[in-house]
Amino acid sequence: MPSDDNSGAQRLQKVLAAAGIGSRRACEDLIFRRRVTVDGRVAQLGDKVDPQVSVIHVDGERIVTDSRLVYLAMNKPRGVVSTMADEKGRTALADFLDRVDERVYHVGRLDADSEGLLLLTNDGTLAHRLMHPSYGVPKTYLCEVAGPLPRVVGRRLLAGVELADGVAKVDKYTLLDTLGRTAQVEVVLHEGRNHIVRRLFDEVGHPVSRLIRTAIGPIRLGDLRPGRTRRLGNPEVSALFAATDG
Repeated sequence: MPSDDNSGAQRLQKVLAAAGIGSRRACEDLIFRRRVTVDGRVAQLGDKVDPQVSVIHVDGERIVTDSRLVYLAMNKPRGVVSTMADEKGRTALADFLDRVDERVYHVGRLDADSEGLLLLTNDGTLAHRLMHPSYGVPKTYLCEVAGPLPRVVGRRLLAGVELADGVAKVDKYTLLDTLGRTAQVEVVLHEGRNHIVRRLFDEVGHPVSRLIRTAIGPIRLGDLRPGRTRRLGNPEVSALFAATDG
């Protein structure tokens, strides 16, 4: 824990209150009841912390206390490339971030023909964990594919399909609806290879005509309109940290 002569050190209850946990008196009560930990140990009244460095949990949930860190959810429209700026002049992510003062970066990508949830942040540690396959953060997609879909398609996708760069499979497969020669399917997978969902459906003979990512781990797209962003709340950020603890 930072020492008292560290210029970044502040009273723990003040830092918690600034993070929106409650009033200073309510935060003092949380500390007194041993519900707060700092850098892995139970906090005490009178402790000082550096909000830009200390790792603080309340009831086991990570609390973001560094005001410099930004976490955004974006609904990427179809036709937008997943780069902050595009050398070819195509519409890119930065074109939708004029109201965001901080410099943020996208976590992973969606191809130009795909749409839906992207996360943007300037927290490099969390971004790395979300993208690295060893953490296995699941992603959920709504797919419109050529139908009708026989049951064997789902069984093949769950069992594993041989692609040019190795076997890939989905973690979950749900047939939602069939409309004439089109079917709607939801798949969940933690694979991060390029165009993996489209390649899987191509391989089983049912190419994707529309692809929407609806969730990344615990964060859902919800009713966020295409081209819009929203800031993630502390419980959502805490849930992302929890999803990458392994």
